[in-house]
Amino acid sequence: DVGALRSKAERAGDGTYRITGSKIFITYGEHDLTDNIIHFVLARLPDAPPGTKGISLFLIPKIMPDGSRNDVRAHSIEHKLGIHASPTCTMVYGDHGGAKGFLIGEENKGMACMFTMMNRARLAVGLQGVGIAERATQQALAFARERKQGAAGAIIAYPDVKRMLLTMRGLTGAARAICYATGIAIDRSLRAKTDATRKAAHERASLLTPVAKAFSTDIGIEVASLGVQVHGGMGYIEETGAAQHFRDARIAAIYEGTNGIQALDLVARKVPLEGGKTIKLYIDELRRTVDAVRASNAPILGETAGRLGEAVDSLERSTRWLLSQKSSDAALAGATPYLRMFGNAAGGCMLAEDALASLRAGDGTARGTLARFFAENIAVQAGGPERTIVEGGDSINGAQAALAE
Repeated sequence: DVGALRSKAERAGDGTYRITGSKIFITYGEHDLTDNIIHFVLARLPDAPPGTKGISLFLIPKIMPDGSRNDVRAHSIEHKLGIHASPTCTMVYGDHGGAKGFLIGEENKGMACMFTMMNRARLAVGLQGVGIAERATQQALAFARERKQGAAGAIIAYPDVKRMLLTMRGLTGAARAICYATGIAIDRSLRAKTDATRKAAHERASLLTPVAKAFSTDIGIEVASLGVQVHGGMGYIEETGAAQHFRDARIAAIYEGTNGIQALDLVARKVPLEGGKTIKLYIDELRRTVDAVRASNAPILGETAGRLGEAVDSLERSTRWLLSQKSSDAALAGATPYLRMFGNAAGGCMLAEDALASLRAGDGTARGTLARFFAENIAVQAGGPERTIVEGGDSINGAQAALAE
């Protein structure tokens, strides 16, 4: 609850501030990898308005420019499920009169500064999910090619192992494509030559950022879990390293805004952008991809066009329903399945675009096969989430009795 923070800032009279308070979950809050550590800290001035409108952002260095130690220390280091190489600290500021801080931006405007950082961080965390998923996929593929079992020889010959490996590769590829598309939109929002182009790119980046963060980090967990499964019993043993990917992936769905919060942001703030025009334009682009796949008549793509078309149809119907609900509890109850449906539809279309580009270049066998698998085995599941979004809200919002037992 950022608006309830109690860290205090006092004006020092020399243009700096004195910060007192404590913060938890500070990644790399203390370490010996660099000579200095620079902390960004949110705090409240004495005359600040209540809530998030009264929060300022400060830069607090561990070591001051004159070489002296600032009044900041790590109180403790957390013991965590994963990412053990990253020290997560509880930090204390102001044991001896206040840590010296420098204002970032304007007083009481710290949240705007913080969200500039957070939006970039959310894409970076999404790519963390992609990175772990990619590593887990590579390791599982290598193991499946070497592990011998039964008359078939290597387990990669078994249909269920193929299914798991293709799921891993397809989900990883879809998540990567969504993150790259988000990065492109951010770049264009900063570098486009016209105001209209910058505005359109900014809206696209705003729409895709929660999907890039939440979809990709969910995928990181699921792919790492499948990696353990491909390894069988050896996946549950620390010796192979497959279990470490599973542990390390789990945090990414939590920090920099939990995935549930990303889904609420998508449904309540991003889908209604420009009265729903931003999402409509994006869905129109997905439809053009489906049309291009259908027009290609490429045998290797099988039923890709049909299955992706159905997924986009489900996304469009769900979007219309959400827009009609005006962020009601029923709409918010369906936010998480909606984000997943969005990711599957968008990711499936991006894999199909990749396959079409490969076919035009003369060799689309691998990418065409992967796009088809994704469309026929993952995107095809869109009908279930659609019913959950449109019909499932009452079963959640009226579930107090079940939760009270």
